[in-house]
Amino acid sequence: MSEIIGSIWWLLVTLGVLITFHEFGHFWVARKLGVGVLKFSVGFGRPLWSRRGKGNTEYIIAAIPLGGYVKMVDEREGEVAEENLDKAFNRKPVWTRIAIVAAGPVFNLVFAVLAFWMMFVLGIPETRPVIGAVSGIAANAGIQPLDEILFVDQQSTRTWSHALLGLVTHAIDRDDVSVTVQDSKGHQSEHLLDLKKIGPDFNEEHTLEALGLEPWRLDIQPVAGEVTHDSPARRAGMRSGDRIISIGGENVESWSWIGHLVQTHGEENQPLSVTIERNGELLKLEVLPRKDKTGIFSSRLMLGISNVEISAEQRGTLERTAIVLKYGPVDGLVAAVKETWRMTESTFGLLARMVTGKASAKSLSGPISIARFANTSASLGLSNFLFFLGAISLSLGILNLLPIPVLDGGHLLYYLIELVKGSPLSDQAQIAGQYFGLIALAGLMSLAFVNDILRLVG
Repeated sequence: MSEIIGSIWWLLVTLGVLITFHEFGHFWVARKLGVGVLKFSVGFGRPLWSRRGKGNTEYIIAAIPLGGYVKMVDEREGEVAEENLDKAFNRKPVWTRIAIVAAGPVFNLVFAVLAFWMMFVLGIPETRPVIGAVSGIAANAGIQPLDEILFVDQQSTRTWSHALLGLVTHAIDRDDVSVTVQDSKGHQSEHLLDLKKIGPDFNEEHTLEALGLEPWRLDIQPVAGEVTHDSPARRAGMRSGDRIISIGGENVESWSWIGHLVQTHGEENQPLSVTIERNGELLKLEVLPRKDKTGIFSSRLMLGISNVEISAEQRGTLERTAIVLKYGPVDGLVAAVKETWRMTESTFGLLARMVTGKASAKSLSGPISIARFANTSASLGLSNFLFFLGAISLSLGILNLLPIPVLDGGHLLYYLIELVKGSPLSDQAQIAGQYFGLIALAGLMSLAFVNDILRLVG
């Protein structure tokens, strides 16, 4: 229950921040360019809070937090007093209208840069793209376990997310890609991946699997190291050195499975079946997990045990893999701009491939997935939440630039047509476009919602 509350809370925080920033872009530029603003609303529907401000603008927080709007003085939406005609949006030059409409997505882009900049200044834990198991296409190309991916198609890849962004578009297009790797001894080599061998059932969400690449993960045996005094595990009779065989009737493959299985099968202060092996004998214990806070609105069930000491070889690979990306204010801004450009380029590339049918629309996410990601990133710390905010802000800005009527991109398309033909589109054409836009937007939202449901049940 706490996870659901946390997801809803962080979804509201995310949407509130990003929608406010987006609409503030329209509002600020409109005011600067002499257009009157009647309403500034975060959310749709019934107002929960409102007040009048400077210039008689009404500021509103509404009940449905899935968008917002800035209502300007406009003769197309109602009668305008003669003394306010010079402030009417529809009477402004086309370039002024373009600047006001484009300001929302531009402010989303600016917010993404600021979020990434703060993230880099604070420092964010990341993992270098060190490879674990290798098979298929990657093995045929000569890539070896424990190789680190340095470049994909001559683009630097400091993290696994960078490597994946570089590989996914090549995998969709089925074109060969050059990958430069470095082994554990520091020797570099270049390999050509033959992506024409990818099967017809390829799904971009499983790009690494399709290429035969598996990220290196610390494999720790499910053996209890320290059993905390007065913990649920200690009270149930668990000791240091016990091997955990199953939790809730499900086999434990490695240490990393324990947390997941406890959350899946356990309930706070309710008996959870845990089978252990001690001195060659299987013992069944009944553990009563406790719930510990991990964030403002998030918590986890805990047994109160820690893992055994890892080997020197594992420690060396872990130190090679784990990094913290942290920069000073100036270098952090440069890194933030590069990160924004990298993600923008990748997003437009994936959108173009979705339109042409090359990429699956299964990667679209709706409010349920966003809420879960928001809650997870918030529980991991401020830097991770800032990355999430930046990525969502960037996606929101790009989505609004799509040439779909009712979105900012649709209005920009109207104004570009007006520039070319020398006069605005007819009212009938604009109304028809609005209907088309509403249908297209409803279709996109429905598809994203279905994807969310499939992720939940899958």
